[in-house]
Amino acid sequence: MEKFEADIRIDIRNRLRSHAARKLVIARMQAPRDWETALRYELAQHRTPQPLIVGSSDFKLFLQSFLIFFTAAMMFLI
Repeated sequence: MEKFEADIRIDIRNRLRSHAARKLVIARMQAPRDWETALRYELAQHRTPQPLIVGSSDFKLFLQSFLIFFTAAMMFLI
């Protein structure tokens, strides 16, 4: 293996900083002018009560698992 030469090493910190700055500018350009109101609206939409069966994927998973278990138990008992 050849010896590592320190002057060949590329310093990427400045590239990362400039990339982060570009991403921030793009995000600011895409954000609505009244971003606080838009954020409050989205949070309010997210917090609205959902129907039990439609809204919760955890409940769906529980129901499917229980039905599989119940079917297997009935097959065992028959």
